[in-house]
Amino acid sequence: MRQESLTIGELAVRSGVAPSALRYYERLGLIRAGRTGGNQRRFDRAELRRVSFIRIAQQLGVSLEDIRSALDALPDSRTPNKADWARLSATWRSRLDEKIDLLTRLRDDLSNCIGCGCLSLRSCSLYNPDDELAQQGPGPRRMLP
Repeated sequence: MRQESLTIGELAVRSGVAPSALRYYERLGLIRAGRTGGNQRRFDRAELRRVSFIRIAQQLGVSLEDIRSALDALPDSRTPNKADWARLSATWRSRLDEKIDLLTRLRDDLSNCIGCGCLSLRSCSLYNPDDELAQQGPGPRRMLP
């Protein structure tokens, strides 16, 4: 017979996330747990998907607030299905495409810059003599859109 709920320790082992982080996620409303008569947390198995989503999104640099907004779009009354997850991923598609583009440009430009060996930086794509790009606004103007 398959166990339908997980203890915090079981969820931690299965997800690779420390119990303290799981308690923090619960406090933020990212995941939900029921309680036993002895007040021990019990997580539905579906929470494992949510924790996996949180871990991946964090690796991409997505804030916990944005993650919570995305997870809030999932149904409360049932386990999210493939269509629910597809809708969520569609809302992030352009954001992920922008991040992929930025990472690709960073990889290519930084490799060229570090590997070129120039001492003057005159041919570097990141070169900004006399800070002339400051007129366009703050930050790395050639790298960020």
